Amino acid sequence: MSHPAHDPSPPYGTYPPTPYAAHPSPPYAAHPSPPYATYPWQPSPPAPEPDARRSPRREALGHHSDLRILRGAYRWQRRVATLTALGYFTLFLVLSAFAPSFMTGDGPGGLPVGLLLALAQLLVTLLAISLYEYTARRYVDPIADRIRRQAELDSRRGATR
Repeated sequence: MSHPAHDPSPPYGTYPPTPYAAHPSPPYAAHPSPPYATYPWQPSPPAPEPDARRSPRREALGHHSDLRILRGAYRWQRRVATLTALGYFTLFLVLSAFAPSFMTGDGPGGLPVGLLLALAQLLVTLLAISLYEYTARRYVDPIADRIRRQAELDSRRGATR
C-alpha cells in the first residue's frame, strides 16, 4: 500500500488546476453597472444631477421639425416617382396576363399594342426620373439648403464660445 503523499493520482473529488486559475477574472463589483436597466424588472438608475455651473442647453436653430419636414418632402418625392414607374409596369403586366387578345391586337402603324405599351414603359421611366429631379429641385433641395445653412450658423456660434 502506498503512502498518500507519494500517490501521483489526485484524491477523489479534486481536480488539477486549470490554466485559467493562475489569472482569475476581477470580481464583478469592479465592473461598473451599465447606465440602463438590463432587466425589465430593475428600477431605472437615478438621473445624474445637473451641473449648476453649466448654462442651460439651448435648442439649435435647425429644430427637429425642420428635419421632419425634409423627411416628409423626400418621402413624398420617392413615393410619387416610384408609384409612377411601378404603377405603369404593373398595369402592363396585368394587361399581359389577363388581356392577351388586347395586347396582341393591332395598334397604330400595324404594331402590336403590347409592343407599343412596352416601348411606352421607357417613356414612363424617363418621366418618373424627370419628375423626381423636378421635385428634388423644387421642394427637397431648398429645405435641405436651409437646414445646412442653419447647421453652419450653429457650428460657428459653437466655435466662438
